[in-house]
Amino acid sequence: MDLVILIVLLMVVVLAFKKFSSFVYCMVIIDLFLRILTLIRINLAIPELTHLIVKYIPESIPAILAKYSSGIFYTVLMWGYIILYIIFEWYIIRTFLKKK
Repeated sequence: MDLVILIVLLMVVVLAFKKFSSFVYCMVIIDLFLRILTLIRINLAIPELTHLIVKYIPESIPAILAKYSSGIFYTVLMWGYIILYIIFEWYIIRTFLKKK
């Protein structure tokens, strides 16, 4: 289910923006959102909210990749994920340097 949601979100971004930088930003935003929800789940002691997050929301994009792949395919996907974050860092640094 989480893989379907991730694929649909990525398809919407690709079809709506059609730029690679938009894809990179969207992936990072989705990953950060999932990680924030995981942090909320861990630190808040509200059983209903915790159960809702555990049942329907994955921890992060690497957790989704680990759930649906294994072996060398998982390794290749994780390296792609790492390269995506490196590209994101490059976009952020470039933006800060342009503003100076």
